[in-house]
Amino acid sequence: MDRSERVVLTNMCMVCDGAGNVLVQDRLDPNWPGVAFPGGHVEPGESFTAAVVREVREETGLTIEAPRLCGLKQFPLEGGGRYIVFLYQADRFSGELASSQEGKVFWLERSRLETMELPVSFAQTLQVYENDSLGEHYIYWEDGELKQDIL
Repeated sequence: MDRSERVVLTNMCMVCDGAGNVLVQDRLDPNWPGVAFPGGHVEPGESFTAAVVREVREETGLTIEAPRLCGLKQFPLEGGGRYIVFLYQADRFSGELASSQEGKVFWLERSRLETMELPVSFAQTLQVYENDSLGEHYIYWEDGELKQDIL
């Protein structure tokens, strides 16, 4: 029995400055607009950790150090398979903040994040980032309806 399936591997990183601020990106992607954390695709053959370091640098100008995997998000792909987002946190970084073609990046007080326009389901993903007893934001189809669990 073949147990393989089509998978898209991506990442997203909550970068904290130690003063109550998080690094956010006002995304320009019309498919997932709003304020979110930087991240992107894992390239073939690339380690997951190297991918998140690269993506944060490309999108923000900052080089993060020692990112910590804190969970994942997954949802079904149209036509079968799944889209997996590895969720990281980092609080050590260097470089100069610079926006990219992905969107404007800026520091935001964490307490203000929910007052911003957030992408679909990002508020639920935040629970995984901030609660050590949670590890997964799982989105799935059941009886023709899209549902989600925070596990």
